[in-house]
Amino acid sequence: MSLRNFKALRLDAMSRDFGSLNALKGITLNVERGEFIALLGPSGCGKSTALNCLAGLLPLSSGAIWLDDKRIDTLGPEGRGFGMVFQNYALFPHMTVRKNIGFGLRMQNRPKDEIARRVEEAMRLVRLTNQGDKLPGQLSGGQQQRVAIARAIVVEPPLVLMDEPLSNLDAKLRLEMRAEIRRIHASLGCATIYVTHDQDEALSLADRIVVLRDGQTRQIGTPAELYGRPAHSDVAEFMGYRNIVKTAAILGEHLEVTIGGAKLWGTSVDIVASGDALAAIRPEDLSVTADGPISAIVQTAEYRGRDFFGVALTQDGTELYFRSEVSVSQGEAIRLSAEPHRILVYAA
Repeated sequence: MSLRNFKALRLDAMSRDFGSLNALKGITLNVERGEFIALLGPSGCGKSTALNCLAGLLPLSSGAIWLDDKRIDTLGPEGRGFGMVFQNYALFPHMTVRKNIGFGLRMQNRPKDEIARRVEEAMRLVRLTNQGDKLPGQLSGGQQQRVAIARAIVVEPPLVLMDEPLSNLDAKLRLEMRAEIRRIHASLGCATIYVTHDQDEALSLADRIVVLRDGQTRQIGTPAELYGRPAHSDVAEFMGYRNIVKTAAILGEHLEVTIGGAKLWGTSVDIVASGDALAAIRPEDLSVTADGPISAIVQTAEYRGRDFFGVALTQDGTELYFRSEVSVSQGEAIRLSAEPHRILVYAA
């Protein structure tokens, strides 16, 4: 069987311990060929550990990794044949772009004419056709990242692993490289697993997102599912619901919650009875309106091109992140409101 033409990668209760620390706790996931998977979570949640276990750089403490019916966690990195793109590029500074890209093929003892052909194809794919004779130090950060990607894909891997590859680039380059990574992934037809702590990156790139916390899977879903319906309050917080407010929920014909002393209708995610709860609202969904039920005083506000975003304090001392279509200033009294389907309610 050619690993290149695999149908599915399967992580079967993949775990990794460092002494008494359980860095990964039974991660189970199926990845189809052609899928783009983002591993998303805060620092220390186990994202990079998972990637290093997949790459063969760290052995598993328990569990298994399969490509179709072939178990591969017993193989070393070279036996798996995966492409790896590191955060710091990891290019050889004394080698030209062309030699950097062809390094893996030379290690496989491929014929010189095949190496030359495949290197040129990879350079064309990442749009570096005229840069082959330059050294990495003569390239911009974005160009160096393209070299790292070309080196990873030139060996025609079944799986490309990317560990926060855009974190060293400025905002404009990050946006450009996002589009490039998605384009390159689509043209290759292999699977990509991409580690990031940036929810915007995950939402824009991935077919599915795996949210990790403390080495455990908290939710797996499409970008739309995670954006609109996080399964847990901690996932909601990481997906941009900056307002996580302790409240009392009353379950009747509708779900009633109290935020900043005001009564609002919310949407239940996992509430099954009245009682203590957490209400989650995105700042962009909590808006300044003339007749909003929540009364608050603006603490800070900043202009972001179209709208104003700020922090307001309610009478009971609750801090709320909000959006306003009109200019607001510090100390101003405002009223805030949110649609019921934009207020997600979780069990406390």
